[in-house]
Amino acid sequence: MAVQKSYILQDYALGILAVSLLLAAIAQSVTAEWKFPLHFNAEGEFKILQVADMHYANGATTRCLDVLQSQLASCSDLNTTAFVIRMIAAERPDLIVFTGDNIYGMDCTDPATSLIAAFAPAVNAQIPWAAVLGNHDQEGSLDRKQLMQQIVRMNYTLSKINPSSNLSSGTFDSHTGEQTYEIDGFGNYNIQVGGVQGSALAAKSVLNLYFLDSGDYSTVPGIKGYGWIKPSQQEWFKQLSAQLQTAYKSEPAPQNTSAPGLVYFHIPLPEFSEFDPSNMTGVKQESISSPSLNSGFFTAMTQAGDIRATFVGHDHINDFCGQIMGLNLCYGGGFGYHAYGRPGWSRRSKVLLASLEKAANGEWMGVNRITTWKRLDDDRLTTIDTQVLWAQAS
Repeated sequence: MAVQKSYILQDYALGILAVSLLLAAIAQSVTAEWKFPLHFNAEGEFKILQVADMHYANGATTRCLDVLQSQLASCSDLNTTAFVIRMIAAERPDLIVFTGDNIYGMDCTDPATSLIAAFAPAVNAQIPWAAVLGNHDQEGSLDRKQLMQQIVRMNYTLSKINPSSNLSSGTFDSHTGEQTYEIDGFGNYNIQVGGVQGSALAAKSVLNLYFLDSGDYSTVPGIKGYGWIKPSQQEWFKQLSAQLQTAYKSEPAPQNTSAPGLVYFHIPLPEFSEFDPSNMTGVKQESISSPSLNSGFFTAMTQAGDIRATFVGHDHINDFCGQIMGLNLCYGGGFGYHAYGRPGWSRRSKVLLASLEKAANGEWMGVNRITTWKRLDDDRLTTIDTQVLWAQAS
């Protein structure tokens, strides 16, 4: 295996960078949450940057794990921050999705401050972002609900604690002022992406993004291991998927097909174990750390009919995508430097680009192609494993 050169910055420069980011993020995070609709750009494209497993803790004082010996002295959480900043500059995403283990709770002196620092690059770049929780975020002084309450207060986030109650009866959340759906976990929500501004589909969601809390660890006696996506979450997902498909096919500008959906959560499903080098793109370098109980969410997604891919984190040195029954199952690849990895194997990030079809008359239509690739945190931000995940049948 070729050893990639890690992109390590000097302590002084990183220290200045971190202080400025943290101060700016703190100043912005005290305002009310900032919400706005998302749309495909004038070129008919929408780009998502996935950041998996930052494991952020205390910044410059938190050392890196599993890097080359020559990198240890100068490597810290600030290398994770620098990588996010480089990826934003290189890819200019329309949305950043953080897929859990955003902070490493047990090492955080103050988890709220660590969250601010972890998400600071997105906030300071004024880019919309969304987050779900992993199995390590809540291992400090904040529980999962408190973490999501902190996240939804931050600027430019589209994250929600849980769905509004338009699908079923709910309860009033005094923190958000909303009726919330009765559902397991915290951080279950949907983001809809409209067509190009001024086009016939500008008022329709042409790309649906689903976010779910895959939990941390089993609380069921006799069942060990990691958490899973519960029946209440699956019921919410199925109802919402059906509603969105109906809306897409209804007036105004009714469509004949369903808008594609993408699903983001942290812990991989048991079905991720069904891949080997013959049927995947990328690498599998560790066993699949999925729940011991298969809750059936893969089946729920395939039966919904609109889901084209799902994206997880959790297993840091797996970065593959593979397809089963028309559904792509993808890892983001380990991003953070305070997370386990493999010395000489570059930290990495996954990018997704959804592209619209353009009619002969120049009118923008629905999504006709979804492409993905990874970038390595080396001196060139090397691009690898470009692949078409899905293309609309002609």
